[in-house]
Amino acid sequence: MDQLLKEAVLNEWEQLPSRFSAPLREKLYRLAQARRRELADFFYHEMMQDKLAAQFLSHQQVKTRLHASMQHWITDLFDPGQDRNWQAVMDYQSRVGDIHARVDVPMHVVLHGARKLKAGIGSFIAGDEGFTDTERFEAQSLVSALMDLAMESMSAAYASSHDRNSRAEESYRLFSIAQNVAAEKERQRAALLNWENDLMFEQAMGHTSAQMPKIGASEFGLWFRHKGSHAFQGAPETIAIQNAMQHIDEVLLPIGGTAPMQNGAARLQHLRDLREQAKTIAFHLERLFEQHSELESGRDALTRLLSRKFLSVVMAKEVAYARRSNTRFAVLTIDIDHFKSINDQYGHEAGDMVLQQFAALINNLIRAGDYAFRLGGEEFLLLMVDTTKEAALRVAEKIRKEVEKEAFRLRQDHTLRITVSIGIALHDGHPDYMRTLRSADEALYEAKSGGRNRVMGGG
Repeated sequence: MDQLLKEAVLNEWEQLPSRFSAPLREKLYRLAQARRRELADFFYHEMMQDKLAAQFLSHQQVKTRLHASMQHWITDLFDPGQDRNWQAVMDYQSRVGDIHARVDVPMHVVLHGARKLKAGIGSFIAGDEGFTDTERFEAQSLVSALMDLAMESMSAAYASSHDRNSRAEESYRLFSIAQNVAAEKERQRAALLNWENDLMFEQAMGHTSAQMPKIGASEFGLWFRHKGSHAFQGAPETIAIQNAMQHIDEVLLPIGGTAPMQNGAARLQHLRDLREQAKTIAFHLERLFEQHSELESGRDALTRLLSRKFLSVVMAKEVAYARRSNTRFAVLTIDIDHFKSINDQYGHEAGDMVLQQFAALINNLIRAGDYAFRLGGEEFLLLMVDTTKEAALRVAEKIRKEVEKEAFRLRQDHTLRITVSIGIALHDGHPDYMRTLRSADEALYEAKSGGRNRVMGGG
């Protein structure tokens, strides 16, 4: 929030006790406290009538937590305390605004909910015989003043946070387009060719359509759906690739193992159609890569993994994708055990060598569509797309075992053995990705406190 705006809003918060009498503020507080559960029910019921709001509020955990948090927000907002820390009150509203921006709840939905809540409180004031007619008017004015100031504080924080997120997203989009284009280009050309070879083999073996490898689930498909399509967003070639992939998986593959395909001519035409779609994808992919050059901003200088800078962008993008496609992703937080002792015993240069080799190792163990971050120090994070609890646990355990048996090279032909602790959290559909990150951190803490060199979580 702009400093001048902060000061102006804070000044209005601080003037409230002088504008409304203490008995009136106390009476309104008692009403709000007594009716807080009904107000939370009313708010949730009204918001669920809005189709857009329902997208964010329908998740069971949101529903459960919303009631408690809404009740707390109501009682805190109407607290009549004479010596209230109004700066803390304003900061609380700002934090709520930050959460709305992170979850990507449109601000007009928040304002719509505030308007409904204001009406709900008004109806309780009108029906409460403890208020005189004059007090009812003044109480309504106090409700409007408090709610409007709260919304102003939230909106300012929301706008600021949303602007930061937008800048980070655009920066990530440019970065993901350009990061080491030459290497990525060859990697994805090879991945596309591997899928095509696998498909031709299955066709030659006469297998059914159910056994045909879908391009959307291939290494290339995962990369394009989760990274490439975002990186090249808006380019006509991106749409052409998406259409070709959809046509392959939803039209051509399902008919590949059907009875008409036993006819030689039909079978040959079917193969030609598949090859044509694959060539279309390869052509447009080539065009996309030709249009962009290298950009290194956003990559950790030591390990070449993604830096923390883009974690919020990637998490928000994958939460939105999971909601649209009804899929799940997993977060793996990884700590190198006793890393400080490596620096203390062998020096920071040796520690850097270990970090570089560790980053290369995990990069080789994940799929093209997955993300690997270095959060700082010896802390790493993997985001596994389109996965299950069992698959995430398998990958985590494989990483743990591979690290344990790897001989990490130091200077002068010295080698070192290390272990890692890993915490896993599977995204449960909640729109706030911070919950998934916190769950993964809690699982990592459990792994470390349980003796290290282990995998915990996955629920």
